[in-house]
Amino acid sequence: MKVVIAPQSFKGSISALNAARAMEEGVLRVVPDAETVLVPVADGGDGTLETLVEATGGEIRSTTVTGPIGKPVTAEWGALGDGQTAVIEMARTSGLALLSLAERDPLHATTYGLGEVIREALDAGFRSFIVGIGGSATNDGGAGMAQALGVRLLDEAGGDLPSGGAALAGLQRMDMSGLDERAAEARFSVACDVSNPLTGPEGAAAVYGPQKGATPGMVQQLDAALKHFAEVVERDTGTSIDAVPGSGAAGGLGGGMMAFLGGSLRTGVDIVLDHIRLDERLEGTDLVITGEGQIDFQTVYNKAPIGVARRAKRRNIPVLAVCGSLGRGFEDVHAEGIDAVVAIVNAPMALDEASARAGELIADAVAEVMRSMRVGSTVFGQDG
Repeated sequence: MKVVIAPQSFKGSISALNAARAMEEGVLRVVPDAETVLVPVADGGDGTLETLVEATGGEIRSTTVTGPIGKPVTAEWGALGDGQTAVIEMARTSGLALLSLAERDPLHATTYGLGEVIREALDAGFRSFIVGIGGSATNDGGAGMAQALGVRLLDEAGGDLPSGGAALAGLQRMDMSGLDERAAEARFSVACDVSNPLTGPEGAAAVYGPQKGATPGMVQQLDAALKHFAEVVERDTGTSIDAVPGSGAAGGLGGGMMAFLGGSLRTGVDIVLDHIRLDERLEGTDLVITGEGQIDFQTVYNKAPIGVARRAKRRNIPVLAVCGSLGRGFEDVHAEGIDAVVAIVNAPMALDEASARAGELIADAVAEVMRSMRVGSTVFGQDG
């Protein structure tokens, strides 16, 4: 019996790798001769960096970069085990979580630090990049990132634009000649799980600006600046970004990754599953076990367990999901390929206790499911 074990982290409780190890323990208690394949997964959001580093035998590195409002921040990024791929979460360089409420400044916040991390990874020899772009504090269309990599964004007098989205209103010309040649040659996969265009009522400023501190007046100002930015980008590079689904992600960084670096926007879970070669590992598999902290109606929206289940179902492999708790609408996952769901909490207990005992509880839950499957196969085998 071959079992592929592919959970994501149970947020705040246990990493994806340790969850996979606990699930493996549960399987082997009941089926000691099972072949288990551990494939920790992520969906491009929190935990993607650690999961990919652990899964590939890579390492986490850190560097000091320019934060979203110009103050230095220490940002971690991942060097994967293949020696060629770097993983960067822009939230660690230019994220909202790096700022207090009083520090939020959507007009001037910059993605410059993201460009600095990319440059450091290029210096280290990396030419393939996975960039997660959720959780931004910025609305600059990736302009700061581009400037850090040598692009000049020029105003009417030929001077360089200052930082931030508001400054894009004064953009007259883009000079791409100074773009780091190594960046131009590299491949950028952009983990983008929203479909917002760059501008308009569903765009970067209108939808996400308020949570970054933008007033209604600022939203209008930023939307107009990004509209102008898109027009200059199309005129100077031939790349149309305004209406592209996902171009509005991270304050327009999705569009900027396309325009400046030729980035491809994809769902985070698909980027991760392709990189860890899940399809290859599913060959000859009898059962897939996945899971996350809570399974509910939101799980179906490109979360990692659904991505795993969909690929398993292409091969008619049964899928079990293990979770910390079941939320409203958890039954929705059955239509997306997860055949059964089990929660690990087996008695009344506080959240802190459940988190502390997550590995033990996961192993116990999986062992009981494996026993139930063995009983079921015996009963139904007799009936059939």
